[in-house]
Amino acid sequence: MSIALKGPWTLPQIDDYLQASTVPLRLACVATDGFPRVVSLWYRYREGRFYCVSHRDSKLIGLLRENGKVGFEVAPNEPPYCGVRGQGLAEVSPLGGADELQRMLQRYLGGADSRLADWLLSRSDEEMLISVEPRRMFSWDYRQRMGDIGASADRGS
Repeated sequence: MSIALKGPWTLPQIDDYLQASTVPLRLACVATDGFPRVVSLWYRYREGRFYCVSHRDSKLIGLLRENGKVGFEVAPNEPPYCGVRGQGLAEVSPLGGADELQRMLQRYLGGADSRLADWLLSRSDEEMLISVEPRRMFSWDYRQRMGDIGASADRGS
């Protein structure tokens, strides 16, 4: 599947940014009332897909099961601004959620030695794997023109 790209970054640059960034993914999905819902999730990006987890009983999982069309954004909140946003198709699976949760704990917390990690792991068999295949991606990078405004956002954190 080809991805429609717009913005200053090439696909390899986007891949590098998404793999290095530890800013949570903002995922937008459509609710049954027709209005979008935006949820921030830990993610990993590999082989052209986002991988996230959410509890099987979460509203997000229910919404994604009904409609897999999503929007997404990975970008820091502080200047200088840069990032990637786009649209894609999400799939939900009961397989792989617990394993991906372990990877998320390492990526975002540096391991599983915390009360939060203990709580998440206590219900890891109830985690669902969310896979998002991007269809369109748009990058922006204002670091050069905003370089004197804030800390470097090179890693997105």
